[in-house]
Amino acid sequence: MHKTLIRIAVAAAWLTSAVVAQAQAWPTKPVKIVVPYPPGGAVDVVTRKMAAKLQEQTGQTFYVENKAGATGTIGLATVVQAPADGYTLAANDTTYALLPHIFKKLPFDHQKDLLPVSAFVFAPMGLVVKADSRFKTLGDLLAAAKAKPGDITYGTGGAGSAPHFASEALGIAAGARFLHVPFKGAGEATMGMLSGTVDFQLASTPGVMGNVKGGKARLLAVSGERRLSALPEVPTFAEAGVKNFGLINFTGLFAPKGTPQAVVDRLQKEVATAMASADMKAFAEGIAAEPGTWDAAAFAKELSERTAFWGRIAANTAFERE
Repeated sequence: MHKTLIRIAVAAAWLTSAVVAQAQAWPTKPVKIVVPYPPGGAVDVVTRKMAAKLQEQTGQTFYVENKAGATGTIGLATVVQAPADGYTLAANDTTYALLPHIFKKLPFDHQKDLLPVSAFVFAPMGLVVKADSRFKTLGDLLAAAKAKPGDITYGTGGAGSAPHFASEALGIAAGARFLHVPFKGAGEATMGMLSGTVDFQLASTPGVMGNVKGGKARLLAVSGERRLSALPEVPTFAEAGVKNFGLINFTGLFAPKGTPQAVVDRLQKEVATAMASADMKAFAEGIAAEPGTWDAAAFAKELSERTAFWGRIAANTAFERE
């Protein structure tokens, strides 16, 4: 009996050491990053850039697979169901913190089934109008909205999207009421703004800078603590008079629950190394975003706080969960 227990203990120790060694050697084969949205969006673009950098640093293939649908939950569910070995990851943005307030029931445990590993490339929210809009400043737009509540319109890629809730948060912070016009995707919402179908669009700066730089649209304000280096003439929301609107979008990597801590630590370290590089800093600044990282603890804390924040906004928004 005693010898049997010794054999079991030795076998368990060997298995544990083997698992640890395997985790420390990660990655030894291609790593898939699931982007739960269509190609071309901000999360997709930023994740592909990070994947290329991680591949350069580790010498192993990192590739993106787009699996869109149901506000990202379809793609995220596939990662939850994947082996927790570090070879299937998920990417997402602030929308992840919205999910409990969009759906009555999710196909996974929002708090437990995905581990936040690291967040990077922090993009302000920008309020954009068409180039010849009658609104020259944020103050002009807010004055019109307060004079005729519900008369000023904004477009988003759909009800329950991050821009939808962010625009409602802006209205609450500014003491104004806007009318939401949902489109079938962010691209259509942008066309609605450029054509004048809606008065404004609120989106992360990487998604609007192309039209701004091309002269088709104008930024009236950006979130964050400081102005964009690319457009120093554009004030922050605080400078424009809205003190309590500082939303910043992020891109982050998640791993399935149970992923070895050694893998999480290695991935976190590689992401930090990537964002410290000159080319990743230049990339972030080129899309009007800020370089930097949150480690796993900071990322988890931010997600918890952001989830609670969106819950308060949802309680004041005319939105029925699916």
